[in-house]
Amino acid sequence: MSSPSCSASDLAPLLGGAGNSSAAAAAQYICSQFDTMALQLTDAASAIDTTYLLFSAYLVFSMQLGFAMLCAGSVRAKNTMNIMLTNVLDAAAGALFYYLFGFAFAFGAPSNGFIGRHFFGLKRIPQPGFDYSYFLYQWAFAIAAAGITSGSIAERTQFVAYLIYSSFLTGFVYPVVSHWFWSTDGWASASRPVGNSLLFRSGVIDFAGSGVVHLVGGVAGLWGAFIEGPRIGRFDHASRSVALRGHSATLVVLGTFLLWFGWYGFNPGSFITIDKSYGPIGSIHGQWSAVGRTAVTTTLAGCTAALTTLFGKRLQTGHWNVIDVCNGLLGGFAAITAGCSVVEPWAAVICGFVAAWVLIGLNKLAAKVKFDDPLEATQLHGGCGAWGIIFTGLFAREKYVNEVYPGRPGRPYGLFMGGGGRLLAAQIVQILVIAGWVSCTMGPLFYALHRMGLLRISPEDEMAGMDLTRHGGFAYIYHDDDDSGTGHDAAGGFMLKSSNVRVEPNATNPV
Repeated sequence: MSSPSCSASDLAPLLGGAGNSSAAAAAQYICSQFDTMALQLTDAASAIDTTYLLFSAYLVFSMQLGFAMLCAGSVRAKNTMNIMLTNVLDAAAGALFYYLFGFAFAFGAPSNGFIGRHFFGLKRIPQPGFDYSYFLYQWAFAIAAAGITSGSIAERTQFVAYLIYSSFLTGFVYPVVSHWFWSTDGWASASRPVGNSLLFRSGVIDFAGSGVVHLVGGVAGLWGAFIEGPRIGRFDHASRSVALRGHSATLVVLGTFLLWFGWYGFNPGSFITIDKSYGPIGSIHGQWSAVGRTAVTTTLAGCTAALTTLFGKRLQTGHWNVIDVCNGLLGGFAAITAGCSVVEPWAAVICGFVAAWVLIGLNKLAAKVKFDDPLEATQLHGGCGAWGIIFTGLFAREKYVNEVYPGRPGRPYGLFMGGGGRLLAAQIVQILVIAGWVSCTMGPLFYALHRMGLLRISPEDEMAGMDLTRHGGFAYIYHDDDDSGTGHDAAGGFMLKSSNVRVEPNATNPV
């Protein structure tokens, strides 16, 4: 928002002459009012942007509810309470460690290109460019990465291992990656100020985190699931895949829709501000329009991936599977997250189409190598996230790149859009360094937990179910008894009472 300006020396001649003291006083008064109004407009613009960012933060946080429902529905009933508790503590432990260390490592400026060095415990916050709302928004992203990993190691992991890996991931591993690509000081950031060199004269365009969030969570989950090994009964003695189906498709669909809703804070919200014009005053060209376009590309990619998965799996299995469609939808969202702000809507359709086949292919590969990820999180977030990074290097449009990342004329853009291969090269570097960094940090952590006996539960506990053996009882217990034998209370109303007969999920391992 541009503020009005006023000069008393320019205004005085219009009010009666430069030598007229009354005219000069009047001009001074009028300009002081203009200055006051300009400050008020600046405050209003800050309030608009802050409100937009906070609303986006709330949307991203609502994705935790989506993760919780998706995870709960994707595991067997005997492990429901365990996976729900891990989702709650991902947010709770993540908040504390991101407050103490993570935000400083990610955005503590000024700093070097590798890691931030200021704002520990939010010291010296707020200040221009770093307010409390910005911390809240970035924390919601950090716990999303931790939530991805929890799905990969579900149904067989000790609770203490969840606490350790979640704290380490949100407090150190993820913040370092976000510093590289999102901080203005980061060595590969596309937002580095003029005067600092860019990686391949481009920097990495990962607008909302196909790499920073999804690939980080996917690679961490890959190492956790690989070191733990598959769940008991997931593969038979002939190494054939045995489906250990989740207990509630209803919860899976509910979680998917909640994640879909939250993604409108995840992708469009990553603009951080909305009150910014790209063209003349009064035109429709502004950040508000780019926000809308980003929401459209996000929607189209997810929907295309869902439909592609629907028909692709129908050809493979002969039936329509809502779980596969939900995973395909989320795979499309994970893929478009990197380039959502810099591609055309038609390109988002291509992104979603390819993402669906990436997910289907990686699931086939996982079954062949006996890799067990109950929520397909490694394949979905890791594989589709990597595709999204490459997709951005192919389809980013020049106009949108210069609007979203201004101040660098001649910046490279998508290879297929005529922008050369520099952006694509930067994107490939991002995939490699994220895979390497997360492997070198989370891999040894999971291996150390495994060697200390802190990672996987015992076979007996796994067969019985973690809810019963680790959390005091099953999540679903129904009491239906009537002491009077009539099913009615004294006032004639129907009531349910405690019973000696308890209907609980079967503790045995289904085949």
